[in-house]
Amino acid sequence: MLGGLTGWHLLALVIIILLLFGAAKLPALAKSVGQSARVFKGEMKAMKEEDVTSATPPAPPATPGTGASAAATTAEPGAADPKP
Repeated sequence: MLGGLTGWHLLALVIIILLLFGAAKLPALAKSVGQSARVFKGEMKAMKEEDVTSATPPAPPATPGTGASAAATTAEPGAADPKP
């Protein structure tokens, strides 16, 4: 798509941009683009961190030993013996 552009085409494009926006507004435009890119990067980093924290399941809470056997702790919840 942009393979046919030469140095002269780019120079003409820069001149047209200067005429449209004026030389005084270009630094402000560049600053605005830089700030937008910085905000975008920050949001992407926050989204990645959020994905990492939500992807790891929380560890089960540590409970002190109640004297139950290992077989009873690995059994399914519905398969436990009813209490008398």
